[in-house]
Amino acid sequence: MKEIYVQIIWLLVLAIPVACISWTVTHEQIFHEFKEWCVVCSKNKKTIIKRKFFYLFTCEYCFSHYITIFFLLLTQYKLLLTDWRGYIISGFSLVFVANVYMSLFALLRQSIKKEKVEIAEIEKISETEQKNAPNNI
Repeated sequence: MKEIYVQIIWLLVLAIPVACISWTVTHEQIFHEFKEWCVVCSKNKKTIIKRKFFYLFTCEYCFSHYITIFFLLLTQYKLLLTDWRGYIISGFSLVFVANVYMSLFALLRQSIKKEKVEIAEIEKISETEQKNAPNNI
């Protein structure tokens, strides 16, 4: 069994690609058409299984579970225990940390967007003041 600090480093690092893939598929413009199609399918398909299947592509939290399963199979990462219970613990831990990362990323993007809007408003006010100021020649 690996030392606990190595397992924690694995947890923190492995959550990065989980968060990155989950966020990209569910939020970024490159998958916009796919996401919109999944939204329509998640509302209009006849069976609940089909609706839920398409919904998972629209929710970063839901989608992160499936990406986590993929990475657990790829890396065989286990947390705290060396048997199947280690997979369960690591799976939910990865989902949690990945969603913390995505929440922090969302807050950061929101803050940057707010700053850009504030800067644009200040520039607009400054331009208006310069146009209205008398020319001192």
